[in-house]
Amino acid sequence: MRNGGEIIVEYLVREKVPYVFGLCGHGNVGLLDALYDRTDAIRTISTRHEQTAGHMADAYFRVAHRPVATLTSCGPGSANLPIALACAYMDSSALLAITGNVPTSQFNRAAFQETYRHFQADFPSVIRPYVKRSWQPTRTDMLPTALRQAFATMLGGRPGPVNLDVPFNVFKGPGVGDVPEPGAWRGGSSSPSGGDPAAIRQAVDLLRGARRPLVYVGHGVTLSEAGDELTAFVRRLRIPVIFSPNGFGTLDMTDPLALGFVGRNGVFGANEAARTCDVLLALGVRFDDRSSSSWIPGYSFNIPPTRLIHVDIDPEEIGRNYPVHLGIVGDARTVLRQCAAAAEAPGPEGAGREAWLTDIAKWRAQWEAFVHPHWTSEAEPIHPQRVVGALRAVLPDDGIVLPDVGVHHNWLVQFWPARRPGTLLNSWGFGAMGFGVCGVLGAKLAAPERPCVAVCGDGGFMMRPDVLCTAVEYGIPAVWVIWNNFAYGGIRDIQLGMLAKREIATSFVREKDGRLINPDFVALARACGADGIRVERPGDLAGPLEHALRAHPPFVLDVLVDRDIRPPGVGTWELPPLPYGEPAFGRRRLPEGQ
Repeated sequence: MRNGGEIIVEYLVREKVPYVFGLCGHGNVGLLDALYDRTDAIRTISTRHEQTAGHMADAYFRVAHRPVATLTSCGPGSANLPIALACAYMDSSALLAITGNVPTSQFNRAAFQETYRHFQADFPSVIRPYVKRSWQPTRTDMLPTALRQAFATMLGGRPGPVNLDVPFNVFKGPGVGDVPEPGAWRGGSSSPSGGDPAAIRQAVDLLRGARRPLVYVGHGVTLSEAGDELTAFVRRLRIPVIFSPNGFGTLDMTDPLALGFVGRNGVFGANEAARTCDVLLALGVRFDDRSSSSWIPGYSFNIPPTRLIHVDIDPEEIGRNYPVHLGIVGDARTVLRQCAAAAEAPGPEGAGREAWLTDIAKWRAQWEAFVHPHWTSEAEPIHPQRVVGALRAVLPDDGIVLPDVGVHHNWLVQFWPARRPGTLLNSWGFGAMGFGVCGVLGAKLAAPERPCVAVCGDGGFMMRPDVLCTAVEYGIPAVWVIWNNFAYGGIRDIQLGMLAKREIATSFVREKDGRLINPDFVALARACGADGIRVERPGDLAGPLEHALRAHPPFVLDVLVDRDIRPPGVGTWELPPLPYGEPAFGRRRLPEGQ
């Protein structure tokens, strides 16, 4: 007879979960004890903070497209996890968060670290907005049902994190029955849903008949592994593509049909195409405010008169922010395969398609002429665009970049041409600083043969510098490029650009003498057992980057970046009631008659 902890571990092994990331506590030692006996099949990675474990699990799923588990203890241990769960939930990333709780015999008695003043053992209420579902089995014989339901919910439909909250005695209590075989229960969810055939035919007819058709791809296309289907379909019908950041690389972004990121800090041609297209096929995207210029007509989209075909596996996202001409609930890859089959039938191409492609080529040339000089800038501190270009030049096409949250993220999504899907991992929905800093460890464990680089601000890195200890302890050769501008630069830009042109609490400045100050990041890395180099001149970027990617120990590059150069806006962004600004390049232009 297995005890509760052994039942959980055996089920994880049968689900082929390779890792548990987490941190010990008195509430979860029962599961750690069971994990000790199965080190042959599942590896436990001990982190120095629970948020680190959550981001690692999130990034692991985004690379491997299979989930791992996290393990945290009761009270403050699990209370450190919600930021990472929210990140995963908002970006549809799956992980199993196993949280320890107090013994059931101590429920509602204010046991050490129990959350009890509203409802006994109430941690699931803490994370309710950030998981698809929580289970709290109070007897060992409830575990098999909770485990199989948790995995089915986590991976079914739109992926997302789930929670298994386990009282201490359930870990150690004797079990009844056997551990269920996952395949016997979840085989019925292995066929992703497709769209209604009549709607598919209508969508293809609309795209074929359009003068200015456009496809907009997001994370749904990446998660469904639909890159090949997308590429074949848009090339067949000659339809340009714009991207949300988590959809980068689903079409090689050096392809002539790939226009780049759309939105406030997007690419000029992508915004021009988005606001002047007549039919837009949106695949697995949410139309958030940053990619839609805060939904203000004329900056990124004009829906209507643009006719929107919105495809998403989650029906709640269809029509959330724009009225739909045609809404299709379905998995992106399945729908694209249906569209490709429908496109096999002969049909006319819309009049004016050549003129549309000519306009797009013109917009691309205008943008390239505008940004070209900065790729070779020799200015010091280093021009931000030069940092992006240097990293792109040395990183192979299958290398994985995790931009943390901050002003550097805007530069990367504006200028990074991803050539493969799942190679630029973003915290796009929740925007948690620390995602890239920690997630790079999970990405590297998921793809040990590929270089994995976190590009993170100095502020974000200092929120989770514990990652260096974990990387050294477990021999994970990740790379951190620290965008050192002595500030929470994105918020400083808002203060200087949208408010009263003054800043407070955003620069890292010593109060005594006004000197900008940061830790010696290279010394910090070496103190933890990693290595590092500081880069102050643009001509020195390539060598240290190449060295960091080849190095076996975890590596930190401390790069001094100009704090006063802002990404060139091609759309806009609004924080009501503050007024929104005009683009730095291009202009607001509505279609004729609007």
